[in-house]
Amino acid sequence: MTVRLLTNIGRLWTGHDVCSNAAILVHNDRIAWVGRAADLPQSVPGVVDDIVDVDHVENLGGALVTPGLIDAHTHPVYAGNRYAEMAMRSGGSSASAIAAAGGGIGSTVTVTRGTDPWTLCNGVRERLREWLLGGTTTVEAKTGYHLTRDGELADVRLLRELEKEPMMPRVHVTFMAAHVVPPEYFGRQRDYVEAVASWCADAAGAGADSVDVYCDDGHFTAEEARWVLASGRNVGLLPRIHAGAYNRRGAVQLAAEMGCASADLLHHASDEDVAMMARYGVPAVVCPGAALQVGHLPPVRRMLAQGVPVALGSDHNPGHCGITSMSLVISLAVAAFGMSVGDALRAATLGGAQVLGAPDRGILAPGRLADIVQWDADHEGAFAWSFGLKPRRVWRGGVPVQ
Repeated sequence: MTVRLLTNIGRLWTGHDVCSNAAILVHNDRIAWVGRAADLPQSVPGVVDDIVDVDHVENLGGALVTPGLIDAHTHPVYAGNRYAEMAMRSGGSSASAIAAAGGGIGSTVTVTRGTDPWTLCNGVRERLREWLLGGTTTVEAKTGYHLTRDGELADVRLLRELEKEPMMPRVHVTFMAAHVVPPEYFGRQRDYVEAVASWCADAAGAGADSVDVYCDDGHFTAEEARWVLASGRNVGLLPRIHAGAYNRRGAVQLAAEMGCASADLLHHASDEDVAMMARYGVPAVVCPGAALQVGHLPPVRRMLAQGVPVALGSDHNPGHCGITSMSLVISLAVAAFGMSVGDALRAATLGGAQVLGAPDRGILAPGRLADIVQWDADHEGAFAWSFGLKPRRVWRGGVPVQ
């Protein structure tokens, strides 16, 4: 049993409100008490008989403290890079020109399939470690660059095993074999959709938490997405959907119909889409890095005004965005989406916890996981100024990782 007291917290952003001159008492991996330091009790039943007997006292020097950040949308299981493709795109090359030059998702699939498991694992491990050291204690991580049954299931198991290692964030694994149609299924898209639907039970057995489908031009139709999502939902996977990344293909309507845990990206979401999400309670996961790359910003302020739950993601992937810093994502959300710092922080903590179905995190309150970040600042407004605020210290489950 370990009891840790974090004190001299200048400004504590709990997820709901702000508390000045605060303290946090941690018991093992959970928060036992949180509040103003002046109100710190002398004893906490079942935790410590006398506060002077705590195992560790850490003075945080008047710093800003928040819950561990949550990245609600990533694609970290891949090998290689597509830097040349990024340069072509920045120079105005079309998607067809990039594909003709050997770029696109298919190029990552080819390289990932040809990479030995040890090398692939090391690459994913390093990425996940970057998230944790940057203050992100939970990462939603998608498969989707093997596009074979055995490869996709191996990716699920890889993510589950890495989560158990030291210096790793918590991982929410999303099975996304419905990313694109692989080359061996050229001309047989329906057969591939049927195959992916049949793999969902095995993905759940391997440890996946969710199932996702890319519903857009060049990917999958709403009907095909329905087939896969229903199959996943039937075996206990939370349904998610890439919606409105490039065009509107009925993905938001499908998300509402199926009660999806989230509709993601939403660069081309219309007023009708936002109203439908609000009406049916479909949370949005928006990714400012990806939106800026595409050149279309989702209507985040309208979403918030209409009560749509919003979470933030980096959309880390090899073809568009290499961000692993959720503090940078918060800065970009403020600058590009017009979110307030409070709304952006909430979307990167409580919002992420909601879309991942993880009520034990995203807020600093008794009984919640002690995933905590001390920042190199004394006010949350620093997120809007720094464009990548650095943490001084991170605790995952009450254990310091720096």
